[in-house]
Amino acid sequence: MQLDRERLLRAYKNMKIIRMFEERLHEEIKTGEIAGFTHLYAGQEAVAVGVCELLDDEDKIVSTHRGHGHCLAKGCDVIGMMKEIYGRADGLCKGKGGSMHIADIEKGMLGANGIVGAGAPIAVGAAMSAKLDGRGKVSIAFSGDGACNQGTTFEAMNMAVVTKVPAIFVFENNKYSENTGVDYAVGTASDIAGRAEGFGMKVWRANGSDFFDVYNTMLDLLDYVRAGHGPAAIEFDTERFFGHFEGDPQKYRGDGELARIRDQRDPLKQFRLKAVELDKIDLSDLDKIDEDVAALIEAAVTQARAADAPSPEDVLTDVYVSY
Repeated sequence: MQLDRERLLRAYKNMKIIRMFEERLHEEIKTGEIAGFTHLYAGQEAVAVGVCELLDDEDKIVSTHRGHGHCLAKGCDVIGMMKEIYGRADGLCKGKGGSMHIADIEKGMLGANGIVGAGAPIAVGAAMSAKLDGRGKVSIAFSGDGACNQGTTFEAMNMAVVTKVPAIFVFENNKYSENTGVDYAVGTASDIAGRAEGFGMKVWRANGSDFFDVYNTMLDLLDYVRAGHGPAAIEFDTERFFGHFEGDPQKYRGDGELARIRDQRDPLKQFRLKAVELDKIDLSDLDKIDEDVAALIEAAVTQARAADAPSPEDVLTDVYVSY
């Protein structure tokens, strides 16, 4: 799929939605109106959008505790998500999922997950279904560098290879597993993708701060998997702009580290420069998107604040699946 003007504008808009959604949550959480832990995705927008731009609703993804970006990139409703994080009855999951458990099956978003490494087995199950359907669909497990140490991830990768299912393991290496540096916590810190290669699958690597590199690399990877060659993995070198969770003092950061990341590795800054260089988009087009997204996020917060909380009678609904 060529990156024409329409696709470029949509990609930028989706990245901007993620950025402003997360930055607004960063402010709103301070008010005390939002309950529970929240993990922000800002800084990694190019990965979520570069991957999901090449998927449709029938392709499945499974997310992590840092899942807002994946949900938004996969097409989950912005206002419904904000209501969900506020715990409202008409949130995307009726206020019962909150920040770490947003899902939208109709969009192929099988859920964020508070357990590190828990998404990979779910994604392999969905990939088995896709293989049986035989329609060329894929299932993607988003994981951080911390999940690459989990036995569930290892088992899922092995099963994916053995069963030759269209599963894709996306590792977003943002350099920290909570507050522990990747160089300390991961034996193959400079090569997480190599672990997947050890299970017998083909791997790719890309710059997770560059939408164009993410998109073009995923084009190649998806062609390979959709052609029936079995699972694959990719490692994105990326950075997060905020702490592991909201309230994290980030004492583990080096002097000037956050300033450097925001200056040199901002996916939106890089996108604006490259898109204009391609001579397909004017900065005024992107500025207009910025204005529209700001209005959307403001509306989402306003509606979430005004929405009703679930009633006590709702506590036992949606607990068990009925067949």
